[in-house]
Amino acid sequence: MKKFLSTALPSIALAFLLIPALSFTPLKNSASAQAWEKLGQRKVNFKSDRDVISGRWDGWFKALQIKVREGSINMQKMVVHYRNGQTEDIPLKNNFTDGSESRIIDLPGSRRLIEKVVFWYESSGSAGGNKPVVELWGRH
Repeated sequence: MKKFLSTALPSIALAFLLIPALSFTPLKNSASAQAWEKLGQRKVNFKSDRDVISGRWDGWFKALQIKVREGSINMQKMVVHYRNGQTEDIPLKNNFTDGSESRIIDLPGSRRLIEKVVFWYESSGSAGGNKPVVELWGRH
């Protein structure tokens, strides 16, 4: 028994040290990466000053974020339409350039079911004539 303990004890001690270290994963990164969902995107029409991203997404959302690529947009506001009929005006007044994103926009109250989101903007286009793309992301 004494021989067993002298040879097994270092292995057991090592296991107790390694198991917690190997099982550690950063909660912030894995949780936030799994919780965001792309709700849709629109190519900006230079002739209109608003676009709608709509759909019946599964789940409750507690935050939104906008990402813009392939051009520039002067975003004035967005209006969130909830499934219960309520709406919420969210002023943005932000100039988005290619690759930029909005702040994380927390939705008030409990997590919300979203029917559609209407964007009000001015498009400044892009050097290559591409239409900017607005992406809407939601966090559960």
